[in-house]
Amino acid sequence: MSTQTTAVRVHGHHIAGERVDGPLLDRRAPASNQVVARYAAGTAENVDAAARAAAEAFASADWRRTPAMARAGLLENLAALLERDADRLAALDSEEVGKPLRFARGDVDLGIAHVRQAAALARTSKGESYTGLAPAYTALATREPVGVAALIIPWNFPALILLQKLPYALAAGCTVVAKPSEFTSGSALEIAALCEEAGIPPGVVNVVTGTGPDAGLPMVTHPLVSYVSFTGSTRVGREVMRAAAGSLTRVGLELGGKTGNVVFADADLETAADGIVFAAFANQGESCVASSRLLVDETVAEEFTAAVVDRASALRVGMPDDPRADIGALIHHEHRDRVHAAVLAGADAGGKVLTGGNPPGGPDLEAGAFYPPTVIASVGRESPVFQKEIFGPVLSVTTFRSEREAVELANATDYGLAQSVWTTNLDRAFAVSRDLEAGTVWVNTATDGSPALAFGGVKASGFGREAGEEGLREFTEYKTVQFRGEPRVSPFARTEPAR
Repeated sequence: MSTQTTAVRVHGHHIAGERVDGPLLDRRAPASNQVVARYAAGTAENVDAAARAAAEAFASADWRRTPAMARAGLLENLAALLERDADRLAALDSEEVGKPLRFARGDVDLGIAHVRQAAALARTSKGESYTGLAPAYTALATREPVGVAALIIPWNFPALILLQKLPYALAAGCTVVAKPSEFTSGSALEIAALCEEAGIPPGVVNVVTGTGPDAGLPMVTHPLVSYVSFTGSTRVGREVMRAAAGSLTRVGLELGGKTGNVVFADADLETAADGIVFAAFANQGESCVASSRLLVDETVAEEFTAAVVDRASALRVGMPDDPRADIGALIHHEHRDRVHAAVLAGADAGGKVLTGGNPPGGPDLEAGAFYPPTVIASVGRESPVFQKEIFGPVLSVTTFRSEREAVELANATDYGLAQSVWTTNLDRAFAVSRDLEAGTVWVNTATDGSPALAFGGVKASGFGREAGEEGLREFTEYKTVQFRGEPRVSPFARTEPAR
């Protein structure tokens, strides 16, 4: 039986605990091209109302002075409510993103783990003390909440990425204005309501829906916003930085990626093929850490590429509510067309399409924005398929002859979000992982992670970290408080009478 919503849902913004209506934007499900939801089209006026609500909530004794242990309890309440409503949240994301339902449910489960991790960090929050700096001189170092945090969420993992940010902001003592993608706003509005059901005061979590130019940009430039956490493309990340520069608002950017998978001849090739195919094509390849580049030792390249192609060809493209589907629809038809154009450009540059490469046919899929798992071999380092983030189910194959060449190829893009190394040689694993330019390096795995581990990139993949203790620190300011136990002798004091 289908788990997808049948009626068209109509939503307003969530500001200060109230629904605020406005002109509506239609959202079509990418798998069926049918309108499934209508979301309020946010404006600068809506953003201003949300930012003021968050600022008032931050200043209130009901939140800013709430003990960390109490905030931890509220986050645990939220986690329990998310578990209660996990199926509904997953169904919303599956319908709006186009991903298979079982993967959307896994996203929600991981998001719940982030909420519990943030609660644990709130319980163990601590500062530092410094003694012996001088006679009767003591200093304390504390982490203070930064204030109002703007969270700008992409469309590929709507609930998960919100829950990689929101609970850490709340654990730090911040209040929040969030803007989900106009394509996937359903779960963010549901989560905001659950925050208040959990006991978090109205105004602490606010959601404004709408487009980036109309709602996202006013959020970045609003004078009451103290920190912006943005996840999205490198192009838009640069725009966020420029917009925030005028007010010197702090930003954290988790941007694009072009993950390289370095496969050495001594790797467990069966395990590597399984891992890379999953990492390349999960979530339709619409992931900043998708393993989109395969870099393989030329001595095993033919054998290994054939194993990858066999696995990719066996993946089933289907409707999101089909329990047999491995790959769902891309976010919308225009994006599907861009992915196909990138594949054609890769072929024009000398690449050989070994599987996929054309939108699938058939009456069940013809209305949707579907694209099959695609593998392109003989890809050179100057090819657009090698260099550009395609954000779709496309894996390029490039060979290398030496460890040094492998590292050079892995680092030969503007991005630095993640890389993976496949080898049974421990010395090589350590040496190569040290030389790879990335915020995350996986060894004999890919796309793994834990809420305890901070996540973020270098180079054009951005800066700042999400999750774990480092992720919580993003929402704080470092402060020292210094005490003297006895009067300090002023350097201006004179020991002899002035003449």
